[in-house]
Amino acid sequence: MSLEKIPVTIVTGFLGSGKTTLIRHLLQNPGGRRLAVLVNEFGTVGVDGEILKACADENCPESAILELANGCICCTVADDFIPTVEKLLALPQRPDHILIETSGLALPKPLLKAFDWPAIRSRITVDGVIALADAEAVAAGRFAPDVAAVDAQRAADDSLDHETPLSEVFEDQLACADIVLLTKADLVDAPTLDQARAVIAAEAPRPLPMLPVTDGVIDPAVILGLNAAAEDDLAARPSHHDGEDEHEHEDFDSTIITLPEVGDPEALVAAVQRLAREQSILRVKGFVAVQGKPMRLLLQAVGERVRHQYDQPWGQRPRVTQLVVIAEHDHLDTAAVRAVLDTVLAPA
Repeated sequence: MSLEKIPVTIVTGFLGSGKTTLIRHLLQNPGGRRLAVLVNEFGTVGVDGEILKACADENCPESAILELANGCICCTVADDFIPTVEKLLALPQRPDHILIETSGLALPKPLLKAFDWPAIRSRITVDGVIALADAEAVAAGRFAPDVAAVDAQRAADDSLDHETPLSEVFEDQLACADIVLLTKADLVDAPTLDQARAVIAAEAPRPLPMLPVTDGVIDPAVILGLNAAAEDDLAARPSHHDGEDEHEHEDFDSTIITLPEVGDPEALVAAVQRLAREQSILRVKGFVAVQGKPMRLLLQAVGERVRHQYDQPWGQRPRVTQLVVIAEHDHLDTAAVRAVLDTVLAPA
């Protein structure tokens, strides 16, 4: 007798929308499910995977949290995605549910198509696609790098193609979604939340449930067990890239900045905010070694919004600062980024 297909929930969303926070909440509140997690990072520093592994327990042991850090999940299906899924399916204790956290830059539809691969299609199914959207950013239109400039172009010449890479990513994620979570809802008022809903409703190809969420807290029963079988419903999930055999992520560049100990975390925050203002840096995330502190500092930044907290002791790991820096293509000057970040180093 064949086993039932294992349900898979794909968690997608723009940079810093709260995907890792949501999955961490699910790991801590599995509802009796044995979970497994696949994390697709942009860049080679496993920040999100490290955060999730800190939550590992009997419902989701560390061996059931795997990372793909060497490319977009939808571009490495045969070489990376399928073998990694097979590792999860071969775990001694079969997972009841698999969570996939995509990169903030990933297009979800090519990933949905991967579920039709013969090696896995009889064993797993896409239970649902959950799109996360930062309520404040979406309400302000910040899924585009410079909304004012786009609006100016639109007003000046109606014949122009006003789409930007960021807005296409956003729209493709919404188009594939079964539910949208409006994250960081505690940071906005009711009118701003309504504006975010309106933006999403205007962009989505069909009506979508939208739920406000704070710190990733939501009843797992709301988003797990949707039985969407999304891999069989691709026509209802249009993409800007439909009809293309493959795609390349030339719209974004990333670099990893490695630094020694930092003297003043607040100076680092100011430097990261300066990168967003002066160099159009979209995202910075990583672990920081702070002089005189036994704990490592987890830093997450989306534009000028920076969050940081000490998460765990360094232990035997090298005390070194590593930050993943992401910008749109041709907007990343690694030397200039390093020059700004060098200003916060602890004195020798």
